Amino acid sequence: MKKVSVVLFSFLSLLFYSCFNAEKILSIDEIKLFELNYGNFEEQLNLFDVSKIGAINTSLTMRDGFFYIVNGESEKILSLNSYGDLLSLYYSEDFYSGDKEKLRTKANPAMWKPVSYPFKLNGTVSVDSRKYMYSVGVVPKERNEQDEKENLLYSQVILRFTSDGSSVDYIGQQGPGGTPFPNIKNLFTTENNELVVVCTTNSGLCVFWFDSKGFLRYKVPVNLNSIPKISPESVNSAVSQNDLFITIENIVPDCYAERLYIKVDYYYPYVDAESKTQSGINYVKSVVYPLNVQNGKYGESLRISAYEESVAEDFSKLIYHMPYDFFGVTKNNWLFFVVTTGKGFDVMMVQPGTQNVIKRSLNVNFNEIMYYSLSLSSEGIISALLCDKDSAKVVWWRTDALIDSVLK
Repeated sequence: MKKVSVVLFSFLSLLFYSCFNAEKILSIDEIKLFELNYGNFEEQLNLFDVSKIGAINTSLTMRDGFFYIVNGESEKILSLNSYGDLLSLYYSEDFYSGDKEKLRTKANPAMWKPVSYPFKLNGTVSVDSRKYMYSVGVVPKERNEQDEKENLLYSQVILRFTSDGSSVDYIGQQGPGGTPFPNIKNLFTTENNELVVVCTTNSGLCVFWFDSKGFLRYKVPVNLNSIPKISPESVNSAVSQNDLFITIENIVPDCYAERLYIKVDYYYPYVDAESKTQSGINYVKSVVYPLNVQNGKYGESLRISAYEESVAEDFSKLIYHMPYDFFGVTKNNWLFFVVTTGKGFDVMMVQPGTQNVIKRSLNVNFNEIMYYSLSLSSEGIISALLCDKDSAKVVWWRTDALIDSVLK
């Protein structure tokens, strides 16, 4: 009897510890850091200009606890600490010339970084360990270049700001002062202070990899012909290779190695049984292919599970499968994926070469949010700029602490 009591006590202790540990790691609380008002003063954002039509050109990134917000509508970049204190303000002299009321005079002149460049900021930003900022700029129409062979318009460049704002130049396809890029999908900075630019072309995506000085090292076109083939039978026995729909969803560089992670989504046609005609496509699976940019060889592929959502309909429950978007890669080689849901964001973290997969939800009330921008740091912290009708708040979720808790 005494032996049974000891076993029972040990079991209950283990159960209590497991529940306590699970409670510690199962929830990720949103931490509000600071709030910004709307307007044209230096510590404000201009997002909702009713006189302009089109996408909002504002986004943020976080590096080493500091936040960088590109406000394309006001042609300025704000550098702030985690308390919301404005540390530096990079602003276009041309945009604010003749209208000084758009900015308010500050007592600390070192904070102001007036810059002159003939490009319009489009909102994308990345920062390396030297605190060099990179942002996408749209060149004037008269400086656009046309590639008639590829039927592409070259109209964007990368603006490069040094940490103290003393130097501003731009990077094109060949390096500093080079030919503009086609449409830029995203840009990244590695832990080696190298710049990686992902562009959209008519045949797929194209990656430009630059060294720490901004000179081109690799140009890697990625299209449907270059990615590894899969067997159509592994998808559906009735599907041929020609019927398979393939999309290259995103490309993200490794933080240290000269490696690209390419996420590919696969679909096959849905044929209506009665009419015998195609009425849509069915999502099948997602795969990430690591590509060594030095030798052009692919490594072992990684299957990425889908997001599942249950919907009640006519006294039954239907399960829908949706692909995650490839969000980024951390220094510890965790791959992050995200999908928008009715309650916020669902995040999946995958560690290649292991069985470690973590899924968590980040609750966001989209009924109140008019615009948002997400960012993933190399440490694995998710930050967001959440804009409602009254103000914009900067928050983060400590997903890095969650991973540490799971591994321990």
